[in-house]
Amino acid sequence: MRSNPLKARLAKGGYAFGTMVFEFFTPGLAQLCKEAGAEFILYDMEHSAVSIETIKAQFAFCRGVGLVPMVRVPATQYDYISRALDAGAMGVMVPMVETREQAAFIVQSTRYPPVGRRGAAFGFAHDDFQGGAVTDKIRFAHDRTMVICLIETAKGIENADAIAATKGVDVCWLGHFDLSNFMGIPAAFTDKRFLKAVDTLLAVCEKHGKTPGFMASDDTWARDYMAKGFRMLAYGVDAHLLQAALRSGIDGMRKIASTKDGKRRGR
Repeated sequence: MRSNPLKARLAKGGYAFGTMVFEFFTPGLAQLCKEAGAEFILYDMEHSAVSIETIKAQFAFCRGVGLVPMVRVPATQYDYISRALDAGAMGVMVPMVETREQAAFIVQSTRYPPVGRRGAAFGFAHDDFQGGAVTDKIRFAHDRTMVICLIETAKGIENADAIAATKGVDVCWLGHFDLSNFMGIPAAFTDKRFLKAVDTLLAVCEKHGKTPGFMASDDTWARDYMAKGFRMLAYGVDAHLLQAALRSGIDGMRKIASTKDGKRRGR
């Protein structure tokens, strides 16, 4: 079974960098991200409508190039979490986590008995179809699986201390856009109320030794939120990264064309 070097590094106060994928579930994507320097890919199943079969294939592509595959499941449900792990995910992000009880349930869904409730199926994708002692596989799975609680509501911030205190939670991820919506200040990321909520999340992560996570849409977001203390960062979303790069290139060509047309008319 492959290990997850990011979990141990983050637990010691280090950093991890990757990206989020919503749209381009292609065979070459993992290699492209790896060559760009990504250490993990966080695949989205909440908003993308992608199937578990497609996700399983992506995990296999990550296995081949040494990337850590993780997934945002659609909801706090055992079957979403367990199926993603059985398909080969090394970490699960669960949206809209608002209470300690939800956080505890998520952790239990990622652990085998007696500490959890994950069903047994060995010799399949998650353990690389290998043989070996089941007890060793269980220990290894527990050691490598990352539990990421997505805190993105006002209630989640109110209960952030209890969520971060939950044993087995590795990362408290700031869902900045949804949080602003639930606070009644959509996209007001400089509002004092929003910034106070961010500080609250960072404080409870520091208090309980958990990693704060964030999705940075550009260099400015990455710089500012790393300065605040976020250590696990996904840089952008695949569709938006392509769109921004393409827009920049086409705008540049249009400026060149406009300049040439102006010169011709001025002759």
